[in-house]
Amino acid sequence: MRWLTLTLLLLATMTTPATAAPAVGRAHEPGNGPERNQVAAVDAPLHASARGDNWPDANPGYPRRTLLRVYPEDQADRSIKLGLAPYHSLAPRLNDLQRRSDRVSVEVVGRSTAGRDLYLVTLTAPESPAETRRQEAWRDKIENDPVGAARDVFLRGGYKAPVWINANIHGDEWEGTDGALRVIEDLAFDPAARDFLRRHRVYVNLTANPDGRVAGTRANASGFDLNRDFVTSSQPESRAMRDVVKRVQPLLVLDEHGYVANTLIEPTTPPHGQNYDFDLYIEHGYAGGLRMEDAVRALGHPEAATPEIPFRDYEPGVWDGWAPIYTAQYSMYHGAVSYTIEIPMRVNRGDYTTQPVMELRRRSAINTDVVEATIRSALAYVQQHRTAMVDNQIEMFRRGLAGEPQRVVPDGFVPGFGPEDRYTTEFPRAYVIPVGDGQRSGQAAARLVDHLVAHDVRVKRADRPFTLGDRAYPAGSYVVDLHQPKRALANVMLEAGRDISDHVPVMYDISGWSHRLLWGASVDVVRDGPLHVRGRDVAAASPTGSLHAPEGSDLALTLVDGKDAAAVNDLLARGVEVRRQDDGTIVVPASARAAAEEVSDRYGARFTAAGPGGTPLRRPAVAGAVAADELKALRDMGFDVRPVSTEVLNAGFDLSGVDVLLVSSGLRYDHLVAPAKAAVDAFLARGGVVTRGATGARFNADAGVLPVRAVAGREDANGVVSVVDGAGAVGHAFVYAPYWFTDLGPGVVVRQRYQDLVAGHWATRPDGSGGQAEAAGQAAVVAGTSPRGARAVLFGTEPLFRDHPKGLYWQVADAIFATVG
Repeated sequence: MRWLTLTLLLLATMTTPATAAPAVGRAHEPGNGPERNQVAAVDAPLHASARGDNWPDANPGYPRRTLLRVYPEDQADRSIKLGLAPYHSLAPRLNDLQRRSDRVSVEVVGRSTAGRDLYLVTLTAPESPAETRRQEAWRDKIENDPVGAARDVFLRGGYKAPVWINANIHGDEWEGTDGALRVIEDLAFDPAARDFLRRHRVYVNLTANPDGRVAGTRANASGFDLNRDFVTSSQPESRAMRDVVKRVQPLLVLDEHGYVANTLIEPTTPPHGQNYDFDLYIEHGYAGGLRMEDAVRALGHPEAATPEIPFRDYEPGVWDGWAPIYTAQYSMYHGAVSYTIEIPMRVNRGDYTTQPVMELRRRSAINTDVVEATIRSALAYVQQHRTAMVDNQIEMFRRGLAGEPQRVVPDGFVPGFGPEDRYTTEFPRAYVIPVGDGQRSGQAAARLVDHLVAHDVRVKRADRPFTLGDRAYPAGSYVVDLHQPKRALANVMLEAGRDISDHVPVMYDISGWSHRLLWGASVDVVRDGPLHVRGRDVAAASPTGSLHAPEGSDLALTLVDGKDAAAVNDLLARGVEVRRQDDGTIVVPASARAAAEEVSDRYGARFTAAGPGGTPLRRPAVAGAVAADELKALRDMGFDVRPVSTEVLNAGFDLSGVDVLLVSSGLRYDHLVAPAKAAVDAFLARGGVVTRGATGARFNADAGVLPVRAVAGREDANGVVSVVDGAGAVGHAFVYAPYWFTDLGPGVVVRQRYQDLVAGHWATRPDGSGGQAEAAGQAAVVAGTSPRGARAVLFGTEPLFRDHPKGLYWQVADAIFATVG
């Protein structure tokens, strides 16, 4: 009866001092393993699946068993050195658990970037098909009929409280997987756990980043930090997690990380996301965090004796809850009380290579204990507070559907809550994404609509023309009614955001983002008033490609989106004789009309009749000293990118077949050996150069490309900025450690100037330099021809940052095309 005993002891910590918290054991210790719980074993057959996919069983109840494909042993798996479970061991272990326990189901919910299976383990007491259908109906009712759900005594009594454990999202923070395995095995076999699983479901994403786990890297195989990707969802692993959280609709989420000395347990410091119904989060968020703190202390490890709760222990901004890019902060928009957990003992990076194996394993054992303790404490907390937590989730969705304003959380609502914690917003009535002449980019509009729908935001497509406010919209326009259950998620994506520079001294990561301002689509804000628009809910946006030009005329394509660049590169790859005009317009000859129609359909590009003129354009070969996010964006636009760096150039990389050198990361001109420097010098006499950021600015200065002086803004400044182009049009850009350019030499022209920070955090340095006011009016993007002969464009903004500001990608494409000889 270890599960029952443990649960009762954990619940007792709700009213007893931390010193009374129980020690947490493990199911695989002597006397606690499955050998004494054969009553729970079922030795059930698993359905064979060549790909490890879910068995399409006619029985949709639980368990749902999958025969997972087994990977060859990989002795290079970095987890082995730590005494932890290598990735190749997981499938056999999960297959065995499914055979022996009727409480364990495993699904493959996606593939990693490198093609490894992503395992979602579901633990629940067996359910008939009818019982599972009832649970799903109740989950749907909580979201879509919250008033009815609040009155449904059968739901409130019988709904299985869902908890989601996300492990190993950073590949070199391993132990979340191993601690979760201990809990899985205990829940699978302890007879007393069956009662718990009759009223709860526990979902475990066993390793969110298997490629990083094997390689011992924080990022996935594409070089992306998955815990910065949730509202962008650029990676397959991120999309799998997104789909799990919206399907599961958890009451509580734990995202297991490392490493912070003593252990870190959220809630966060301010600023807290301004779209949250924070009163429905912080009470259980803080109380549950305290219980996890008790459980970690009770382990008796000196290294974890004083866990840190940022909300209580840190200054504002040090560990904020502002951006929806993280697992925990994103999951809150789906109704969860969420936590990032940082286990205490570092075993990655330099420690992995410098510490003795025995010391690393000692640390990993402590870390695994901490993971297990936090999970068990969280489950016990949900068990005790299940009804109140279900009620809060219902209330969140009810407020959203009703369009009610946020509640003011009073000082002292939980100990320490004060004015510094109070972040709120006013939800508009709706957003409209127009089609037709009022839409800047059809592709961007369609992409944004599809993205919103994928995140469980409801979008309606109008059946007929309508008017909102003082503006008329054509049929087919998209409406995001903010009277919907997940209005906070819709708004956090579509609102401009907020300048919080004066509210907190520092921020942990980015502070500004906006799909409305950065994804390239025209989006209108409807502040208030009635909303009577007839239409249908959108499952997918309508195609956007078009060709409006008479037969026999040349075709014009204006770059307004990265998809347009992809269309151009596609045509060039087919051998179409494309021209580029001085204003950047791409001209396709009338003879290639059929090819233009194909790429219009494929990329959603809009072709019109072309005017005369233009110079021939060839498909450029780009040598890219770029970061992983930039490499992905460039290749998504169809560019032939050949990664380079100081090391690669010094090893003799041949630049003779390259048209454009793009420098933003990993290349120092002054670190090149003589032959490599000579090759670069020769290239600069004929090729094009595009640079970005600190690395690009230094390369420009060292190599003498354009005669400008690059000025660095404050290093942690970031966010959405308004900019003015050469024609005086106001647009938006993104900055992260921004630069601007002064002392412009002959022939250098300004493509963009900074105006204001719209949303984010951009303060001055202690000496008063590097701030917003100093940047205002300065050149953010410049272009010209080098005295050496190279055509160049220098960016002080971040147009490809983390695959997010998609509406800016065309600027980089246009810069590359402009610099091709």
